[in-house]
Amino acid sequence: MRLIRPGRLAARFSALLGLCLTLLVVAPSFAQDDLDGLLPVTEAYKLSADASTPGVLKLHWEIAPDYYLYRGRLKFKPADGVTLGDAQLPDGEKHHDEYLGDVETYHHAIDASLPYTVATGSTRLKLSVQFQGCHEVDPKICYPPHTEQLDLPLPGAAPGGTGAASLGAALGKLGAGKATSDGAALPAEQAFRLEAVATDRQHLLLRWSMPKGYYLYRDQTSLQLKDAAGLALAKPAWPAGVTHEDAHFGQTTVYFDQLELPVAIEGDTAARQAVQLEASFQGCQDGGLCYPVMTRTLSVDLTGIPATGSAAQPAPEMPPTGLGQGALGVSLWSALLLALGGGLVLNLMPCVLPVLSIKAVGLLESGESHAKARSHALFYTAGVLSSFALIGIAIVTLRTAGHALGWGAQLQQPLVVGVLACVMLAVGLSMSGVVQFGTSLGNVGQSLASRSGHAGDFFTGVLAVAVASPCTAPFMGSALAYAFAAPMLNALLVFLALGVGLALPFLAVGFVPALARLLPRPGAWMETLKQVLAFPMYLTAAWLVWVLAHQRGADAVGLVLVAAVLLAATLWWFERSRSRGVASKIAVAVLAVLTLVPLYYLTQVPPPAQATTVAEGVVAYSPEKLAELRKAGTPVFVDMTADWCVTCKANEHAVLDTDAFRELLKKTGAVYMKGDWTDVNPTIAAFLQQYHSPGVPLYVVFPRDGGEGHQLPTVLTSSIVEDALTKTASTPVASNP
Repeated sequence: MRLIRPGRLAARFSALLGLCLTLLVVAPSFAQDDLDGLLPVTEAYKLSADASTPGVLKLHWEIAPDYYLYRGRLKFKPADGVTLGDAQLPDGEKHHDEYLGDVETYHHAIDASLPYTVATGSTRLKLSVQFQGCHEVDPKICYPPHTEQLDLPLPGAAPGGTGAASLGAALGKLGAGKATSDGAALPAEQAFRLEAVATDRQHLLLRWSMPKGYYLYRDQTSLQLKDAAGLALAKPAWPAGVTHEDAHFGQTTVYFDQLELPVAIEGDTAARQAVQLEASFQGCQDGGLCYPVMTRTLSVDLTGIPATGSAAQPAPEMPPTGLGQGALGVSLWSALLLALGGGLVLNLMPCVLPVLSIKAVGLLESGESHAKARSHALFYTAGVLSSFALIGIAIVTLRTAGHALGWGAQLQQPLVVGVLACVMLAVGLSMSGVVQFGTSLGNVGQSLASRSGHAGDFFTGVLAVAVASPCTAPFMGSALAYAFAAPMLNALLVFLALGVGLALPFLAVGFVPALARLLPRPGAWMETLKQVLAFPMYLTAAWLVWVLAHQRGADAVGLVLVAAVLLAATLWWFERSRSRGVASKIAVAVLAVLTLVPLYYLTQVPPPAQATTVAEGVVAYSPEKLAELRKAGTPVFVDMTADWCVTCKANEHAVLDTDAFRELLKKTGAVYMKGDWTDVNPTIAAFLQQYHSPGVPLYVVFPRDGGEGHQLPTVLTSSIVEDALTKTASTPVASNP
């Protein structure tokens, strides 16, 4: 049921010739006690139906005391194959309504009959019944038009009880997956929790947290500062929401679960210790009650907050909701164990293997010395842990400022992709013998070489983390989802646990002599091994260029290839100039600077024209299209992917790009919808955030009945997908009211 102010709605909809005009009057002083005492619409007006008489549908409303229905608001709409005659309604009580003029109303009960005919061979009578009424005790509260779907057996068509019982069964199906109509609505303070913090003296971050099944209207939200002369709020940076077809506002945008809204303050706040924020907003319980406009005033502390651009301490963090044993369902200890296991398995993922070959060569050489093995392991681990710590700090900082950063999202930046391609090329050339960074095999890949070789080990750990981001190992999904929403300390612990898992094999070899003794002894064969391991580096560079082609097209590929040629020339001349004079070293420096020029211009290349190219049988993701398919009762398999996501490509090759999967889609009637996150896309980022996913891949299956989406594991198998789609397709279809 919905409680709306009639004066406000009358003003909004008068231009539409009275379409969807409602009588939903709620005074500005509406009290929460009145809201709590109101009956759900299906209890205030209990409808039963009897189709046992051929050609006539009998309807009965039992109306609760102090409630009434409007005669003129009773409407009947037939389904396909059904023709309805004029409804036979009793006369009502006539009186003059303040908003609708002369009306007739019913108290206590109504009996009505509705003639009908059905197509030959029909066994069911399907139609929708719409009605509207009010609670007449002061203050008067009115419901919006309420619709119930009837699906009744025709006389002699099927056994099974009275029309009233059939109606109850139909309404039971309608309630599946939604808040039950008789469930008590939460008080407004619990249904819509609002918090606000200052991320710096000029920026606020607001967060609405809602239980499952509640949503907030974007366009019914207004914000202002109170008692703040010289200050004003800029236009909020609204994230992508969910498109919702509303009975009163039409097509509008709403937010479920949680909304984080960054807002800038315009004006000088240097002399202020706090600002008073007034927020007015409106929301609903899905399929149930709508709340009146709520207004809350929050005092936001600005003391101790650095000015914009200051290098002072990070902004205060808004505590997340639903963590630990809440919405994410993962405790800190569980997340740490999952992260440790995920980091360990990450060593076997194809994106990390090329860089690990560098460490493999170094450890083989150090097999003759336990001290060297420990040194390699420690400094490699330091590089891994430092990199994961920086990633964790960056994610928490951006999240606090109202931005989102997903796992692997740095590869959405063409400059990062181009630089990584050049780094992989440089490492490959080093392993091929074109250039030597340092004097031993253990220093392979050291662009930061030092006498002790520690910098090379550290840099290899950094590089391993950089190329690990396109991969998501098993167990990492839940751990990363926790880390992306947890408080700063917990998030950093999870990222460090990932780093420990990634470095664990090398730590074990470095500190357990028995394992070190299992390594082959160094010899001449290692030079050949080193050169062979250069080719995975070249393949990784080629793959990164392929990703760049999808992001920025042929122009970007040309620029990065020019940079690669200049880099090769720089390294070649660097090797030749070791024993030469200053002029040769200046030439190396000039070549190195020239290598940076095409990489700079890489940032200036615009994305190619968005010509949506999807494979046959695949639908490009959009919130509108997804809502349309779900409204039509079509099961949907949503695949959020990216070209730089190695796990995504492995799943596609093994499961999603197979004839068996296409046959499964046909068998279940499901639609395959794909979203491409290769480049920055706020719409897809909002979908990922909705499902607490730290990045791609994300697979969500939406059932036929319009219920909640079911999230699949990040690593797919044919049996997992078949089981999910089969269950989805077997869900009975239910019409939405």
